[in-house]
Amino acid sequence: MYAVVEIAGKQYKVSPNTRILVPSLKEKQGTKVQFDRVLLVGHDKEIRVGNPVVAGSHVDATVVGHGRSDKVTVFKKKRRKGYRVKRGHRQGFTELEINSVA
Repeated sequence: MYAVVEIAGKQYKVSPNTRILVPSLKEKQGTKVQFDRVLLVGHDKEIRVGNPVVAGSHVDATVVGHGRSDKVTVFKKKRRKGYRVKRGHRQGFTELEINSVA
C-alpha cells in the first residue's frame, strides 16, 4: 500500500515503515502527526485518486528528529568592480517515519 501525500506544500510518495525528509515542522521529536491531504492511495492493482483529496484517508507518522542539510555556497562577483560576496545556506528538515496509510 502506498499514498501520495502533501506535506508543507510538497508531494511525497509514502508507504508504511519508510522514512522521509520534509521541510522543518514545529512538532517535537517523538510526536505522532497525522496528514489529511492525501492525493492518491494505491493498494495492489486498485488506485483511488482524490478530487483534490481522497475522502476519509490519512497518513500517520512519527517525528524521528530534526536536522540541517549540507551547506550550499552562494558566490556573487562582478568583474572589474571589486564586488565579491560569499554566503552559505543550510536548509532545515524534519525526518518522519510513516506508520500507516489508512
